[in-house]
Amino acid sequence: MPQKLKIMKSSVQVYLLPLFVTGGLLFANCGEATPPPQSANTENADSSANAPKNSYQIGDAGFEQISDDSLLTLVQARTLKYFWDFGHPTSGLARERTSSGDVVTSGGSGFGLMALLVGIERGFITREDGLARFTKAVDFLQSKADRFHGAFPHWLNGHTGKTVSFSPDDNGGDLVETAYLMQGLLAVREYFKAGASAQEVSLCAAIQALWEGVEWDWYRQNEQNALYWHWSPDKGWKMNMKITGWNECLIVYVLAASSPTHAIPKSAYDEGWARNGAIRNGRQYYGVTLPLGENMGGPLFFEHYSFLGLDPRSLRDAYANYWEQTVAHARINYSYCVANPKQYAGYTASCWGLTASDIPNGYTASSPTNDVGVIAPTAALASFPYTPNESMAALRFFYYALGQKLWTQYGFRDSFNLSKNWFASDHLAIDQGPIVVMIENYRTGLLWKLFMSDPEIQAGLIKLGFTSSVGGTL
Repeated sequence: MPQKLKIMKSSVQVYLLPLFVTGGLLFANCGEATPPPQSANTENADSSANAPKNSYQIGDAGFEQISDDSLLTLVQARTLKYFWDFGHPTSGLARERTSSGDVVTSGGSGFGLMALLVGIERGFITREDGLARFTKAVDFLQSKADRFHGAFPHWLNGHTGKTVSFSPDDNGGDLVETAYLMQGLLAVREYFKAGASAQEVSLCAAIQALWEGVEWDWYRQNEQNALYWHWSPDKGWKMNMKITGWNECLIVYVLAASSPTHAIPKSAYDEGWARNGAIRNGRQYYGVTLPLGENMGGPLFFEHYSFLGLDPRSLRDAYANYWEQTVAHARINYSYCVANPKQYAGYTASCWGLTASDIPNGYTASSPTNDVGVIAPTAALASFPYTPNESMAALRFFYYALGQKLWTQYGFRDSFNLSKNWFASDHLAIDQGPIVVMIENYRTGLLWKLFMSDPEIQAGLIKLGFTSSVGGTL
């Protein structure tokens, strides 16, 4: 890794990266930032003695204004550093958060792999350096990482590959996190599958072996028409958490149906995921009809994690038009924040976004029905494909108004509460990755094109009854 060039400018540290340095980010002048704290808690990153400031304006940060296109590139480059500079040195996988030490996350690593593809395409890293990082990660997953009927645990030790329990009974395979990892791995395979080098051919073969090794059908728990989230050797099915919709888990059923070795039947999707149609909503909120899911949509990550690879444009099945679903959910979340029924400081048309994130002294899945006054930048920024104007307004506010309170060398902090003058200390892999990926899907559709071009995924979608006219009919 190259050494960062640190230049002192008044009391602000300016981080610059040299152009075209092998092994390093190829984006120069990444803007002004203070380094993120490494503490394990999420206490106020600023002085707790400061009284809350109830009104921030564009320009308060003192950052030079640049074009919107340049700002998008800057945010992608800086956020990618979470996975590139801060990736685990042994495994190459993504650490859970900036304070998690050797704990790496399987699902967040999948998001990070997709973000690194953006880095190659944008010239932030070279193809050769990206390939080396992918190879390191895949070798670790093959040779060291624990697997349970092919599924990876939620957390692993980045040095040893041994499971780190997520909870007392969650110490084995996590099918949802595995799906996020596989979504990323398959995108990498599609990116390199035409490569001529022996290393690229070997990488693709190794990814195929990992993909074929996931026993999706085992996680039906004795051939039920549903998938189950967890299994471990000593706890068995004790967690007993059925994966049902609507939430962030659509990708699990798509991958399970697409598996060349351990596929599930369509009946598991219809009965287990869609609950024979009970997944539908159809009610209006703020004048917007929501096709699927809970009251007012739930946290916005429902429309991000599965759609890092799945292209919702013109994607339909018996239950929904998924472009209508994703756009509606994002617009409802935005409209709720603008309405601000709880009168929290800072909620405006340019400061919005409720999703799972750190909160003062904890973590929660924020939504219109679980609003604790905390905005997470990933909510609006990963919604760029759905709400481009509203998301750009939020990006400008986060950068030009909140500035150094929120902006660090790894991008934006996880979350903030302006009513309490609180800014999270950490960055989280599962929040950083979607920012890079979904901004790119908005700009070029890169990850959507890669994932949807996979013949196995196309066959699985057809099997489940999906149709799409984007990039060719399924």
